[in-house]
Amino acid sequence: MRIDPEQLNQLLRPVFDLAEKKNAIKGARLIAKGLNAGPGAACGKVVFNADDAVEWVKRGETVILVRIETSPEDISGMDAAVGILTARGGMTSHAALVARQMGKVCVAGCGALGINYSAREMKVKEHIIKEGDYISIDGTTGEVISGKISTRPSEILQVIVQKSLDPEKSDMYKLFRKLMKWADKRRRLKIRTNADQGDQAITALAFGAEGIGLCRTEHMFFGEGKIEAMREMILAETAEDRKVALSKLLPLQKKDFTEIFRVMKGFPVTIRTLDPPLHEFLPHQEEEIEKLAGIMGVGAEKVKAKIEELKEVNPMLGLRGCRLGIVYPEITRMQARAIFEAACSVQKEGIEVHPEIMIPLVGNVNELKQQAEVVRLAAKEVMENYKEVVKYTVGTMIELPRAALTADKIAEVAEFFSFGTNDLTQTTYGLSRDDAGKFLDHYYEKGILKEDPFQTVDQEGVGELMKIGVRKGRSVRKGLKIGICGEHGGESKSVEFCDRIGLDYVSCSPFRVPIARLAAAQAAVKAKKKK
Repeated sequence: MRIDPEQLNQLLRPVFDLAEKKNAIKGARLIAKGLNAGPGAACGKVVFNADDAVEWVKRGETVILVRIETSPEDISGMDAAVGILTARGGMTSHAALVARQMGKVCVAGCGALGINYSAREMKVKEHIIKEGDYISIDGTTGEVISGKISTRPSEILQVIVQKSLDPEKSDMYKLFRKLMKWADKRRRLKIRTNADQGDQAITALAFGAEGIGLCRTEHMFFGEGKIEAMREMILAETAEDRKVALSKLLPLQKKDFTEIFRVMKGFPVTIRTLDPPLHEFLPHQEEEIEKLAGIMGVGAEKVKAKIEELKEVNPMLGLRGCRLGIVYPEITRMQARAIFEAACSVQKEGIEVHPEIMIPLVGNVNELKQQAEVVRLAAKEVMENYKEVVKYTVGTMIELPRAALTADKIAEVAEFFSFGTNDLTQTTYGLSRDDAGKFLDHYYEKGILKEDPFQTVDQEGVGELMKIGVRKGRSVRKGLKIGICGEHGGESKSVEFCDRIGLDYVSCSPFRVPIARLAAAQAAVKAKKKK
């Protein structure tokens, strides 16, 4: 109980040489400060493009990806880089979420950066940082420092993830292991992870995860040979053309799900159907648009027209989530087929599988009914073809106030709930998680808010909606399994709140699993003391 769970971050992340960092700051090399969105220390050469990050790493360079803001299109570069730095975005922006899931160092929302992609440089006051220059970023403090500072790796990561250190030769690891054993004896809450790839799932299991609480399928559409088929699907003029493109995506998704099911070996895997608006998958730079037009065999103007057509005034509340599957049911059908073909294949290998299909952004039970029917029909067809019976459930994310308020109706169809607290916070507060960083500091200074609601669950508002959702959902379906898969699932105060209101599990990024395990144990100890 004497340990702050958040302090475990210090044991799990690379850190700077303190003397070197102190000298750098004394030498006026501290050039900016942003949000501490992904803890740890990273030093590398600046690159401004995801493809460049991949290429530079292939030739042996260590890089930091610098973007105005990231999008799913940048996944490969984010994976290649040791750190990510963005000028825009909050603690639950795309950059912050993906960085934490990948275990990358990240400083987000650093508004002082003037990034010029065409000149391949960024200006910060009198400093000019060009592509290839070294910078050092501290994701624990949000500091951006010019030049190189030495880092040292975490001993615990060397044992658990890199497997480069004998566990019995690390006193630090042995103490960590003992603490985690104590925690696991005490806690009631199960701890899952947010993971989209097999390697992320392996890391999470090594840290003690007991399943996947959120697999974001949209991240599987990026990469060589995948994004082209996805864009072909988006640009299709007819349902038939769309199905042709989806038939190319099906084996790719099946392969990804197969890998995850094999890694998880019987642990539950909650898979969210496609969530983001389609425009996020399309290129926006002239060069990329022309390249896509060439691949598709159409004029660049046609691609530009489609991009313009898909633009929305408020995409976070537009054509995304379950609405995509309702307008284009063939997308949900393809994803369901890929899930169940993978599940049947892995089950035939003698490995237990427990897929949980989660429909996002449901606000009306009829949306869920329609999507659940598509999933169940696909499951039936695939299982008949494979002559296999896979046990599965269909549930939903509770991420809109209306979903929480009508949870009793939704529970008539949903076999599980998972609170998507990132969007639930956005839609409850009416705050954009990507833009709120511009003014939230003023709220803290003026005492309007004490904490960032995107980091710690707002128990008075968002928390009340969660309580209503739990109470109403279980009033209709006794024993309804309920979890949380927003980034709050790895924050200690939020974990304690989830324990108090009776959730079954929390899900967080792999590197926050130990923090959640300890926080859940402390919540159980506090609950016992109150009794």
